[in-house]
Amino acid sequence: MSKIKKNDEVIVLAGKDKGKRGVVKQCVDADFVVVEGVNVAKKATKPNPMTGITGGIVDKLMPIHVSNVALFNAATGKADRVGYKDVNGKKVRIFKSSGEVVKV
Repeated sequence: MSKIKKNDEVIVLAGKDKGKRGVVKQCVDADFVVVEGVNVAKKATKPNPMTGITGGIVDKLMPIHVSNVALFNAATGKADRVGYKDVNGKKVRIFKSSGEVVKV
């Protein structure tokens, strides 16, 4: 079970987008996630009339390392660390600061 999952709201802790919040769109692997609106790069694309793609410069979401993001706690309005707890025989994620269960 990973600490950061798809559709979690996270806040960026380090890098050029420090302080930005966004929703995790994809978990690339165990170490990288793609966050909406964070770590956006410009990419030049060639036109392809067969598929209807127009050429030009497009924005592309790039992965960011999970150590540079933290789960956003709506109750405190800050970034928070994640831990695990056994509740009724199920392993659930909790916020380290308050001990509350993370709602998906």
